[in-house]
Amino acid sequence: MSSRCTVVMLFGGQSAEHEVSIQSAENVHTALKTAGYKIIPIGIDKQGTWRLAPDVRTPALTWPRVAMLPGGGGEIVVLGDPQSTITADVVFPVLHGPQGEDGSLQGLLKLANVPFVGPGVLASALCMDKAFSKHLLNAAGIPTVRSLSFGRDDAARFLAAVRELGSPLFVKPANMGSSVGVSKVHDEAEYRAALDCAFQYDTKVVVESFADGQEIECAVLSAGGLKASLPGEIVPTSNDGFYSYQAKYLDDKGAKLVFPANLSAEITRKVQDLSLAASRALGCEGMVRVDFFLKANGELLVNELNTIPGFTAISMYPKLWEVSGISPDELVVHLIDHALSRFRRESVLVSDRDS
Repeated sequence: MSSRCTVVMLFGGQSAEHEVSIQSAENVHTALKTAGYKIIPIGIDKQGTWRLAPDVRTPALTWPRVAMLPGGGGEIVVLGDPQSTITADVVFPVLHGPQGEDGSLQGLLKLANVPFVGPGVLASALCMDKAFSKHLLNAAGIPTVRSLSFGRDDAARFLAAVRELGSPLFVKPANMGSSVGVSKVHDEAEYRAALDCAFQYDTKVVVESFADGQEIECAVLSAGGLKASLPGEIVPTSNDGFYSYQAKYLDDKGAKLVFPANLSAEITRKVQDLSLAASRALGCEGMVRVDFFLKANGELLVNELNTIPGFTAISMYPKLWEVSGISPDELVVHLIDHALSRFRRESVLVSDRDS
């Protein structure tokens, strides 16, 4: 199927993770090409315009604008040339952050009646919102990092947050990824500055307690059912004191990545079991990365789930599957096969009572 399948790869986007998306897209494009797919890259610029891309780089104003037709079964029109169309067999979104992995794009692709890689509308929206995802994980009995969430008008005062969560605190936008807008704070001045920073990216902010432990990540994939990879570990080495955006993408020595993580067999199984449980609790399928803190006493706390995890040269999701025996080109085949299989399952569901 792969040699006959046309994959439209979406990258760029309007979020603060635009540049990260381009880095991820370069590696996804290489894996798709190795696996034998016909690839049509579409870059989304920072204004939200879709453009037919000659290659994977920053979307340019000179690229032709395109639009996906609602109900078109993957048909994409090249604007300004009504005779020119593209048809996607499947869409591979490589869009991180809001308007990419928050359910909005997934809803558009559902309306377009086209298969797409990754979790669906609801799971994408829930995982993007750190406040709602924690509520649901806690309701399912899955331990998470303690937190508060609020808007600017009802923001918790620093002393109240410290009484509830202890010190230091982490302040972050509720809907964002790649550690964009995240701050570690120790006093009221830092707290106020952190809130101002976080509210630049979202109208809702999450304040979390400091979880003193190892940062562990596990990749989950739909391949004949949900499967969990071997876990990996992130050891921050930057002055930020946590795995910041700078440490992830700008500083070659910002963190040490260990895969697989040096964990006991018991802890490894627990990480994998909790990763699967968290994914099911939030309705995830296709692909998801589950991030944990492992405390010295062996307690595991889920930090968050990422439904379009990074595919950059240093990203954990593809590397964890590599050490678990699945190469990048095999990984994209699994992801596309799942997308097509889900689409076939959903296409036979009755949508009209007179059918």
